[in-house]
Amino acid sequence: MPANKKYLTKSPWIRLCRILLGILGGYTVMISFHVLLTVLFPPENVIATAFFTGYLLWAFLLFWAFLEPKLWRLALTYIGLTLLFSLPYIINH
Repeated sequence: MPANKKYLTKSPWIRLCRILLGILGGYTVMISFHVLLTVLFPPENVIATAFFTGYLLWAFLLFWAFLEPKLWRLALTYIGLTLLFSLPYIINH
């Protein structure tokens, strides 16, 4: 059964922005989250688990980029989470 046309994005630029924001923004949030974990736990343990949890978190954030109706809110959320997760590492180093 094909998708309902009223729910599809009309502009290819918005679709491209969602794809790029999902890939790049999700990746930066995922990396900053694991950097936060290295501040809280021993880095060698975080590196070992980041191989599995990193991909799962990045895939969820990429999927979330297509569920969020407002593109600006998605960008601000990714930027805010990246700064929030990176802040303890920046303060300690």
